Amino acid sequence: MYIDLTLPLNEKTPVFPGTPTPQIKQFSTIETKGYNEKRITITSHASTHIDAPRHMIPDGKTLTDYPIEKFIGKGIVIDVTGQKEIHTDITKFHKDDIVLFYTGHSKNINKKNYFENNPVLSIKTAKDLIEKQVKIIGIDSFTPDNHPFEIHKMLFKKNILIVENLINLDKLIDKSFTCYILPLKIQDADGAPCRVIAEII
Repeated sequence: MYIDLTLPLNEKTPVFPGTPTPQIKQFSTIETKGYNEKRITITSHASTHIDAPRHMIPDGKTLTDYPIEKFIGKGIVIDVTGQKEIHTDITKFHKDDIVLFYTGHSKNINKKNYFENNPVLSIKTAKDLIEKQVKIIGIDSFTPDNHPFEIHKMLFKKNILIVENLINLDKLIDKSFTCYILPLKIQDADGAPCRVIAEII
């Protein structure tokens, strides 16, 4: 069984304040040119996407610096609903896990307050993730922390990548699954939109 964890990408997809909204236009049609084709203009952090260290660290790695194996692994969803500052049991995750935090914040994704009052990872949780050497973390929100984004930088310095704007994580609580995170293969990308899929084992 497969669960799609990816937010649909369209012109109404919410974007971080100050970021250009996606533009998806019909470039050609079967009637005019004999084929349908769309022109898509988006940022590298649009919709469900993955952040690479280069996003916030000048000499950090880009997505193309990692092998494809980096983006595939054993997934675990941690239910942290109701927590404004996220704390969790370190024994729940292990080396090379892909750790996804279900906060419930994605329920606000089409509301004006989506970019307000978001839950954030505690410093202790970030240190625990680093200690356990997980390879990717994800969250059903637009960010795991707020300005000045110290959690981002802590994780990036240890080559832990970050996936944002996930959906459907509630369907994976207490489930064993393999997580596939498939970013667009943009050369030297600081981040990229991605399709994220869970294969329940």
